[in-house]
Amino acid sequence: MLLISIVAVVAGLLVVLEVGLRSLFGFGNPLIYISDEQIGYLLAPNQRTRRFGNRIEINEYSMRSAPVQKTPAPATLRVLILGDSIANGGWWTDQAHTIASLLQQSLTATKDSNYQVVEVLNASANSWGPRNELAYLQKFGNFNAQVVVLLINTDDLFATAPTSVPVGRDRNYPDRQPPLALVEVMQRYLFQQKPIPELTAVQNEKGDRVGTNLAAIGKIQALTRQSNTQLLLVMTPLLRELGEPVPRDYEITARQRLSEFSKTEQITYIDILPIFNSTKDAKTLYQDHIHLNLSGNQLLSKVIEQYLE
Repeated sequence: MLLISIVAVVAGLLVVLEVGLRSLFGFGNPLIYISDEQIGYLLAPNQRTRRFGNRIEINEYSMRSAPVQKTPAPATLRVLILGDSIANGGWWTDQAHTIASLLQQSLTATKDSNYQVVEVLNASANSWGPRNELAYLQKFGNFNAQVVVLLINTDDLFATAPTSVPVGRDRNYPDRQPPLALVEVMQRYLFQQKPIPELTAVQNEKGDRVGTNLAAIGKIQALTRQSNTQLLLVMTPLLRELGEPVPRDYEITARQRLSEFSKTEQITYIDILPIFNSTKDAKTLYQDHIHLNLSGNQLLSKVIEQYLE
């Protein structure tokens, strides 16, 4: 009798814990990824979830955006943002607080009489680099956007080739839902991530990575020109690049190459580093060492809006 009571109490506690993890934190319903031969991986289309109270919605084109028509309605201003986790916003950012959403809200409030609707699309995924973003553009097109914003960060200049290796093998890129929220918590926080030998090989890619990624940016520029679309290239800094110490020598060299490349290719380029450095308490704009918080997203969206105007 005592044993049955103990089992019942433990089972009840587990049920309460499971419900709490799901309802309060969103565990048990992570975003799912799918492999793609050219892009490497995508967020699986048509997903909705909440993580730590933040709403996340993925549309039919694997964007962190509401459902969208391939061709916009007449009198629509459409902007397509291509990026990585900074553009995506991750679990720490509510759908309404992503850079794309903030930009759409602001542009809608200030749109001129030529436009009845403003749409800012968010095609992004964690750890994408210029080659992933190029492959997405090649596969899906630019959705008839008037402007494509390519949002990168300093690390993206050294990004490796697209790969689907992490999908279903790295806990940050699951390809299916866990059976329980408790299982997801244990997998994420209690068990050590197993090394993935094939991924190590990808990360050790040889050659001139900066040059390869600049070439990918050049191809994105060529695609946008073909459709009479404007390209706006925006690069955010890492937190440690602000103030002192300054970017490392190899990063300074890569930044100079990007600046010179943009001039040669006539790409409108915004380096956010000096803008953040001229901002009081700029370090408070960051969620962590690379990602922006709501204040950072708000400032960045304002900078982009100024250039769009």
